[in-house]
Amino acid sequence: MSKPIIIGISDLNIALPPDVLITYALGSCVGICLYDKAVKVAGLAHVMLPLSSEAKDISNLMKFADTATLELIKRMEKAGASRRRLVAKLAGGAQMFALQEGNEALNIGKRNVIAAKKILKSLNIKIIAEDTGLNYGRTIELSPETGVLKVKAIAHGIKEI
Repeated sequence: MSKPIIIGISDLNIALPPDVLITYALGSCVGICLYDKAVKVAGLAHVMLPLSSEAKDISNLMKFADTATLELIKRMEKAGASRRRLVAKLAGGAQMFALQEGNEALNIGKRNVIAAKKILKSLNIKIIAEDTGLNYGRTIELSPETGVLKVKAIAHGIKEI
């Protein structure tokens, strides 16, 4: 019987079948999902901010796209995953509130997505699917059995990527 492993904001975890990884209410935050099909190890990070280098307090490395991704990979490798086989899926990164024109620095969602893509590219991890941007929140569920990422959004239904 599978059990859900709940990932909070600025948190991450890994799972093996039959368990599933779930995170709720991704608004401007981004869910970085990694998967190794060969050993069926999945990892999910719920990141709140783009880069640790832009923050004063970096005591929680799981808060940032750059450092959370590295920590997630480390945990997945301990469980038997190989960085060479990892693929990624992204969800979230919405612009939840209207911004003044020209104030792109406040679009944290967009900056989170850009940072996640940049770190994954630097690690040669291919992004095979994403559901990012726009102006609504998402809840996601990642299955280590199949690698399917279920994205749920109010008024937008459920999709599998």
